[in-house]
Amino acid sequence: MASKTDVQAEEVQNTTGITPDSLGDTLKKAPELNASHVDIQDISGGCGASFAALIVSDAFQGKSALQRHRLVNGILKKEIAAVHAWTPKCLTSEQWEKEKAKMR
Repeated sequence: MASKTDVQAEEVQNTTGITPDSLGDTLKKAPELNASHVDIQDISGGCGASFAALIVSDAFQGKSALQRHRLVNGILKKEIAAVHAWTPKCLTSEQWEKEKAKMR
């Protein structure tokens, strides 16, 4: 039997159509972003209403954090309006390589 949060997550996803995969696909297909890596996590405890993202793109080069978020948020405007929380982390390829090196 599915837990209450599993049922709620399915209802949100069925109602909005928004899943980590759908968000990731939209970002990966955006030509203005040309993302080399996208990882979307459901951080809502299973209800499907809050997402965190790691997005790697050289389109972020020379942009402030605010400009990077605006670029991503513009691509996901409809989706973000339908979810409770959206937390993107936007890195260039160089920054991503440094982050990965720290994790080793």
